[in-house]
Amino acid sequence: MMNQLGTLTRRHFEVLHAIVQNYIETGEPVASRVIARKYPMSAASIRNMMADLLQEGYLSQPHTSAGRIPTERAFQSYASTLLGSRIVQTELERLQAEIQSAGSVEARIERSSKLLTEITRNFGIAAAIPSENQTLDQVELVGLPDRRILMVVVTRDRIVRNKVITVDDPVSQDELASIRNYINYNFAGWMLPKIHRELKRRLELESAAYDAILKRVNLLYSKGLFDLGLIPEVHFDGAENFIGLDLHLTRERMRELFRALEEKKRIVQLLERFFEQRDGELAIQVGLSDIHPSMSELSLIGIRFGLSGGLLAHVAVLGPMRMNYSRAVSAVLHVGQAFRTAIAQ
Repeated sequence: MMNQLGTLTRRHFEVLHAIVQNYIETGEPVASRVIARKYPMSAASIRNMMADLLQEGYLSQPHTSAGRIPTERAFQSYASTLLGSRIVQTELERLQAEIQSAGSVEARIERSSKLLTEITRNFGIAAAIPSENQTLDQVELVGLPDRRILMVVVTRDRIVRNKVITVDDPVSQDELASIRNYINYNFAGWMLPKIHRELKRRLELESAAYDAILKRVNLLYSKGLFDLGLIPEVHFDGAENFIGLDLHLTRERMRELFRALEEKKRIVQLLERFFEQRDGELAIQVGLSDIHPSMSELSLIGIRFGLSGGLLAHVAVLGPMRMNYSRAVSAVLHVGQAFRTAIAQ
């Protein structure tokens, strides 16, 4: 029942999505008579459409006499119909208040991942991944015993990083205050790469040889004052929700899955690999075998957005193909927007 161009019709996809929905609910191959009960069409017409869907790679047939099972392509098509889900203002405000009650960026990231897990009963992920274009807010320098200095750098993404260094000669707290004031006055609001270039330019000037404060700044700079590293803040919860699910994994593959879900590097790779869409645009990836063979029957739903100060935020839910997509999409949209607003304030 395809059109003359050989492509599937709107009715084909209505039938397909009904099959996917039924399979999510039951986990059993779907027969034509089950779908025929939902549409004013004969079982024979439904069978013809299912044959077309089978031919186009949307369905598989495990046994000759059995019903059909949706493929990754079918789940992807079904999930894409949920992308227009709307934000409910009261729910958004509730989540925003809960996330904002956590004081620091790190605590808000953790709270967001826990909310995603609680709402969806899947694996919730929240991350803030810094880019090279972080913007300096301020520095603080504190003298410690044994010629050590605590260097605290705050960027506009409100993430605080600190580092303790040891210097050859003592530096008084008054000197440290002068260095701090010099840096904050001259460079607050600058992106870090621009600060690097400007410090290098100033140090190359002949007058730099007579500038005591600049010499001290150079000392701390050489000790890694602005070498913050691009270490992402990532939090995830809910791996235990995969226990007992029929993911068609051997015991060894299940152990591999849990090991993969414990690796922060693997989770960041997962986010960066599949979420290359525009900021604020929901993405759905069905089947994650490219990341790890044990993830072949998992789906990832997420959203990313840029924040001031060079921070890239991700909010996502990882779950089985047979997850409640509607609930997961709604959770990602609401928690993502609430997290974005809370971080920006």
